[in-house]
Amino acid sequence: MTVAVNTPKVSVIIVTFNAAAVLQRCLNSFYKQTYPFLEIIVIDGKSNDGTVDILNSNADKIAFWKSEPDDGIYYAMNKALEYVTGEWVYFIGADDEVFPEFSDLLYQLKDKAAVYYGRVLINGKPTPGPVDAYKHAKDTICHQAIVYPAAVFKKYKYNTKYPITADHLLNMQCWADKGLYFEFIDLTIANFNHTGISSVKIDKIFKKDQAALILKYHGPQIWGRYVFRKFKMMLNPSKYKNSNYTD
Repeated sequence: MTVAVNTPKVSVIIVTFNAAAVLQRCLNSFYKQTYPFLEIIVIDGKSNDGTVDILNSNADKIAFWKSEPDDGIYYAMNKALEYVTGEWVYFIGADDEVFPEFSDLLYQLKDKAAVYYGRVLINGKPTPGPVDAYKHAKDTICHQAIVYPAAVFKKYKYNTKYPITADHLLNMQCWADKGLYFEFIDLTIANFNHTGISSVKIDKIFKKDQAALILKYHGPQIWGRYVFRKFKMMLNPSKYKNSNYTD
């Protein structure tokens, strides 16, 4: 494949803590990509399980890495953003991996006003797309499905008040930003490990604030629909145990 001279650099951010069992697989999935301009940045939370040994052994392929104590996932992501030199930014967990289609999506990055997203596999099934405003407000888009213009992070950072789902708020801010729009590309770009913290724990602080955040960033119509759904859930919780019920 001929690479255009203006093909942009994409910064890949991986945050780790005691990820020795999975990190090399994640890194290898990027080494296999055909897209030529990837910058891998790893911020580690002072692991003690061999993660740092893996980082040392991959130092020639990693643009930047650091291992020191931090206060959680989004503190580490914000820290990583300080070292980004690419025009686009992609976040992935150390227990996830990208597919060849990741490169196919990157070759389609054209508009720096667009937040591009594809699909990921969760428990072997692809996520839906495209996502409308209500789905975006209620459930957001899987972090590993999204490639952001780096300029987003000149305006916004992850709000560390929310320890598990700060990316949901960031996506709300991007959705409400008149200078940005979301663009779906129908490619399955990554495998998302559904046993990670965001899948097995609820961000109670975010859930408490979610209605107010929806009103602020999505407006009264979407907010009203969300609040009405919450009311219906209270009246008939058994109905909402069915994960296919997305009202």
